[in-house]
Amino acid sequence: MTEDSQVATLVDRALTGNRRSLGQAISVIERGGADAEAVIRVAFPRSGNAYAVGITGPPGAGKSTVVDELLQVARKSARTVAVIAVDPNSPFSGGALLGDRIRMMRHASDDGIFIRSMGARGHLGGLSLATRNAMVLLDAAGNELLLIETVGVGQSELEIAQAADTTVVVVPPGQGDTVQTIKAGIMEIADIFVGNKADHPQADRTISDIRELLRMDTQRRKWRPPIVKTVATRNEGIEDLWIRIGQHRKYLETGDLLRERRRARLERDIVSIAERKLRSAVIEPRIDSAEFGPLLDRVMSREVDPYAAADSMLLASGMAGR
Repeated sequence: MTEDSQVATLVDRALTGNRRSLGQAISVIERGGADAEAVIRVAFPRSGNAYAVGITGPPGAGKSTVVDELLQVARKSARTVAVIAVDPNSPFSGGALLGDRIRMMRHASDDGIFIRSMGARGHLGGLSLATRNAMVLLDAAGNELLLIETVGVGQSELEIAQAADTTVVVVPPGQGDTVQTIKAGIMEIADIFVGNKADHPQADRTISDIRELLRMDTQRRKWRPPIVKTVATRNEGIEDLWIRIGQHRKYLETGDLLRERRRARLERDIVSIAERKLRSAVIEPRIDSAEFGPLLDRVMSREVDPYAAADSMLLASGMAGR
């Protein structure tokens, strides 16, 4: 059996509900390369049915607890749910910190729930290409709902809004001026705000800050992000959060809004994949060539400007510069 056929067989088993094969196929995706591409080639035609909810927010917001409790509520109406917990990972070993997965182990006996931790692999957007590909595979495997919890790195994790249908931003109390903390960029991605740890003395201040931000929003969006108060450790407010997610989904499904979001997502994926392939096939070989060092020296000495040097690389690769 060839390597390609082995990958195809593995994916076929994963798509028929074999959880072990599903986990192995995600590991193939994480390793990247031609095999990862082969997985998506098989899985993609069967994807496009799952609804994806991104859960993001700063460190200490309680995102993992919110996701853990949301699983309980979601399973009442969703036949199958998959969770991707994007963990910080070591820049040396690449290994993810599996804290999120350990917290959710109480769901391990539920055949309708699949949980996977994945490393961000240094990707500042909070999502790597492997994570987005895993979403495609889990979708194709028949999961009705995908919950993606991202690394808590503040406003640099805006990429989750491009990958999810509904984006939930969890905001904790007691972190100074909440307006200054979340206004730069994070406002634009939130479909729903969660004021978690609502039993905290500063929780009301946080909610007021978010309301003020929404009041100052000049975009006048038709969907006004609701604010849900939760105490996730006591499962308070989680039912309300699930209702709000359903309301946002209904809003998107009215007209072509959901289709437009997903079309824009696929456009970004195509461009991203093309850029990666172009770099691998064209740019990296030129960097490794004997001619690149002298070209760099000429730029260093200001004989050639960087744009002209880039044009020279592309021309040497058979591509016309502009």
